[in-house]
Amino acid sequence: MAAVTPVLKKAGSDITDMSNYQPISNLPFLAKVFERVVVGQLHTHLCTYSLLERFQSGFRSGHSTETALVRVLNDLLVIADSGACGVLVMLDLTAAFDTICHSILLDRLHKWTGLSGTVLNWFESYLSGRSQFVYLGSNRSQTVSLCQGVPQGSVLGPTLFSIYMLPLGQIIQKYGLSYHCYADDTQIYISSQPDLNFSSSNLSDCLMEIKGWMKLNFLKLICSKTEVLLIGTPLNVSKCKDFRISVDNTQLSPSGQVRNLGVIFDAQLTCNAHFNNITKVAFFHLRNIARIRPFLSRPDAEKLIHAFITSRLDYCNSLFAGLPANSIKRLQYIQNYAARVLTHTASRHHITPVLQQLHWLPVQSRIDFKVLILAYKAVHGLAPDNICDLVTPSIPACSLRSAGSLSVCQPRCKLKTMGARAFSCNAPKLWNTLPASIRDAASVDCFKRLLKTHLFTQSFNL
Repeated sequence: MAAVTPVLKKAGSDITDMSNYQPISNLPFLAKVFERVVVGQLHTHLCTYSLLERFQSGFRSGHSTETALVRVLNDLLVIADSGACGVLVMLDLTAAFDTICHSILLDRLHKWTGLSGTVLNWFESYLSGRSQFVYLGSNRSQTVSLCQGVPQGSVLGPTLFSIYMLPLGQIIQKYGLSYHCYADDTQIYISSQPDLNFSSSNLSDCLMEIKGWMKLNFLKLICSKTEVLLIGTPLNVSKCKDFRISVDNTQLSPSGQVRNLGVIFDAQLTCNAHFNNITKVAFFHLRNIARIRPFLSRPDAEKLIHAFITSRLDYCNSLFAGLPANSIKRLQYIQNYAARVLTHTASRHHITPVLQQLHWLPVQSRIDFKVLILAYKAVHGLAPDNICDLVTPSIPACSLRSAGSLSVCQPRCKLKTMGARAFSCNAPKLWNTLPASIRDAASVDCFKRLLKTHLFTQSFNL
């Protein structure tokens, strides 16, 4: 039995409109503990036989929103660097977790993942006999049974949803399109070359088949809320200004920007809109922390700053690699102000010694740190397969003294603002400049320690 609490998605929304609420489902603690055991066994089975979707990054070990966006951004930057215009389509599903058909899910578990016998019977028992009620304040609704959907708030639910969506990848691949999924967030992208009209027609046909498949599987694609973004140089984007996608009598026009897994993408992938949002939210929280700073101990104040400020600066910051120094400087101002609030440092005093005393890496170094961590995992096969594909170890033509150190191939690019920023180009560049003693670290934890010391030394000229 689940207790559902409705929470407003955005502060200030109309409280009488039910669509503005996000249902938060709370399940018994013991059920979640038991589910975690099952999830461990199920993931072992799925990984052993490579049954999970290659481009599904949701709720998988070693995968995250950042690894998903790194791959998508890399491909879009490479498309733009080639002189084409990339087309990114963000699909919008309604209540995807709540409309899953149990019989279809059990069929997927049997035919797509090979579960049978007692195991399949256990999942059938797990899905049946469920109920929920809505709890708001001191009021509680009547309890109703659930005959469809995977349990919201459960540990096992997201994995079952990923299995339910396995056929979707085959549909998209049939049309020769690239895609990436994170739970129920699906994005499709394609190059506009060689023919813009063909790209539009191809996307329309693919979206129509996806919509038909979802209808048969009790899912709903909302075409009116599906977003389209053209990505490329200003000149190439201007050439595609008449681009449209027609889906079921709905014309999808390109937007100026889209929110993709918490990061705002714009046409040139400059991240300016995203930085504007970070700056607005970060300074709002910093002003509030500054008001109560006299009443906080330094450790408590530092926890608040890391929770509300540093977490926002670091979220998916590997996507900021290669951006101009002026753009990164905007994030550095936020970190500088946070350091002043924490240490009571006046604005007339230089901030570099304060950052060094706090042992905080500057923003640019934090970006390089994240990129190099991902590069280390890719080189050693610890990153997701779709990230490992972007890094190719270099094999020298003849025996050299440096042959023992791990170096990677750096592909060529045309544009500094596009191809040079792609992970497949920027990560090898940063990796090959590291000392061999750091690249040859025996473990991820050892690599992190050596890398932070190296970047700290470089940042403060020690």
